[in-house]
Amino acid sequence: MADTCGQILLGSGLTVLSHPLMYIKVLVQVGHEPLPPILGRNLFRRQVYQLPGLFAYAKHIIKIDGKAGLFNGLLPRLCASTIGTVVHGNILQVSHSVRPINITSAQPSICIQEMVARSCATVVTHPLHVITLRCMVQFIGRETKYSGVFDSVVTIYKEEGVLGFFAGLIPRLLGDILSLWICNLLAHFINTYAIDDTMSHTGEIKNCSQAVTGFFASMLTYPFVLVSNLMAVNNCGLAGGLPPYASVCPTWVDCWRHLSREGNMSRGNSLFFRKLPAGKTYAIDQKRFF
Repeated sequence: MADTCGQILLGSGLTVLSHPLMYIKVLVQVGHEPLPPILGRNLFRRQVYQLPGLFAYAKHIIKIDGKAGLFNGLLPRLCASTIGTVVHGNILQVSHSVRPINITSAQPSICIQEMVARSCATVVTHPLHVITLRCMVQFIGRETKYSGVFDSVVTIYKEEGVLGFFAGLIPRLLGDILSLWICNLLAHFINTYAIDDTMSHTGEIKNCSQAVTGFFASMLTYPFVLVSNLMAVNNCGLAGGLPPYASVCPTWVDCWRHLSREGNMSRGNSLFFRKLPAGKTYAIDQKRFF
């Protein structure tokens, strides 16, 4: 119980600190570009036109909504984080008691149990994730449709039914599962074949390899995150989920194909040194590229 409370407190703190970053990332993923390109320098110190980065975007939000505006959608996200931590921990505890880990096949067993626990936590908290994203995307059209957790639940149920709470769930689940297996497989190969146990600081090296493989896995599975977030707000009555910002996509596969055709599969992946989309024109009145 103490461990769970500690994880909840730590997770809540990290959620609050990272919320402005996620907020800006979601707006960029949707395609909202309120600030025109500026002349800057890339990593090689060459002058190029770039899109405003994280800090410029944050200043723009503060100018309109104040500092509190950076935390739109925080409450449902905190609820999702807390519930997800509890569900994840309970599922792992039950799975360990029902099926103890065999030493001879520990790695696959641990990975499978972790996959089940993560998937259950994702499914349970996805309705709150959808509410969080829609609270954020309201910034684009200055709507107040999703003003609280309970009111948002009622609104989604009335307009979209139960399925509305699970918009974008499938690509999110696929991305989580793929990321977990890619991360663990890469870490296993590196720790088994590239790192010698006789080396000094073996533990630190293995922890570092786990972090590197996690970053690599998140980069590979980012398109699933993007598609999931876009489908969560697609055609929900908000300006950010309707044309001209977003095409109405019946399924997440259609959304994936549309992004692939437009060359936007990595949109929002980086909030620093953001280059202009190739072959796109910036529309000042619509605050987007087309």
